[in-house]
Amino acid sequence: MITASVAGASGYAGGELLRLLAGHPLIEVGAVAAGGRAGEPLVAVHPNLVEYGDLVLGTADPERLGAADLVFLALPHGESAAIVAQLPSHVRVVDLGADFRLADPVDWTTYYGGTHAGQWTYGLPELPGLRAAVATATHVANPGCYATAVALALAPVLGAGLVEADDIVVVAASGTSGAGRKASDALLASQVMGSMSAYKVGGVHQHTPEMEQALSAVAGTDVTLSFTPLLAPMPRGIVATCTAKAAGRTTADAVRDALRDAYAAEPFVTVLPDGHWPQTSSVAGSNSVHLQAAYDAHAGRVVVVSAIDNLVKGAAGQALQNANIMLGLDEAMGLSRNGVAP
Repeated sequence: MITASVAGASGYAGGELLRLLAGHPLIEVGAVAAGGRAGEPLVAVHPNLVEYGDLVLGTADPERLGAADLVFLALPHGESAAIVAQLPSHVRVVDLGADFRLADPVDWTTYYGGTHAGQWTYGLPELPGLRAAVATATHVANPGCYATAVALALAPVLGAGLVEADDIVVVAASGTSGAGRKASDALLASQVMGSMSAYKVGGVHQHTPEMEQALSAVAGTDVTLSFTPLLAPMPRGIVATCTAKAAGRTTADAVRDALRDAYAAEPFVTVLPDGHWPQTSSVAGSNSVHLQAAYDAHAGRVVVVSAIDNLVKGAAGQALQNANIMLGLDEAMGLSRNGVAP
């Protein structure tokens, strides 16, 4: 058996990762750490995880975490680098935070602040060349949830030259778990229920440079996008509407063919039949991405819509998918394509 430690186990992503690991046939859970909730039983924080009834949360001690074969870091942004520096170099690490996603130190300072820790292999296996890179890596930076939904939606049409790289607009709605578990007035049920609101408007959301970086690598040129996130009255899920100015003689068939060709062999990406549009309820609890596209001839724009579960494909499921690839296992092991309904 392979042993995995989890730091940040009291958060939503950490809890979701433990839920998925409970169903993995070849990975067993070792140390679990939770900062301020150290000393509490895991089930006191995550009552749904009854399989871990005897597990007690500890501190994020690098020596304790590093005794495992694999370490998952599900920590707030800016906290992973200090722990990584104290882990044995041979231990495989998947960081669910942002610390090692960005190549440009200026982008890190602008959007996150503090010292740039460097860049690791970017763990979005469905993008060109990245699966092979993850397979040989010992340290992988898990993508952000919005970045996952947007990059997988737009990469095929950018790669096929069907859209312009400098005129992309994304509006995406996320469930409240995307904001983390820390208490906030903005996340009170009385504030969220029956309401939707925009936040971090005007190019200031921290996933903006990550999306541009990933898509620029696919397009072979600098990508510029305008991103507006919305908070939706649901606990989990993201639906992203991505539009881009069409290039040349783009057609609806060409757009859909680009998506189908790009993801024909991908276990977790489904291009829906014509006339069916992604919905968050269909991907809840799964590692799936649902995609659909249209060509707006009136405006001369391509529209691609994606839906993911922000806690699974947008965080914990993607981390486990990356770990499977790093370990030479079937990448779908412990993961499901099927959502939970109703």
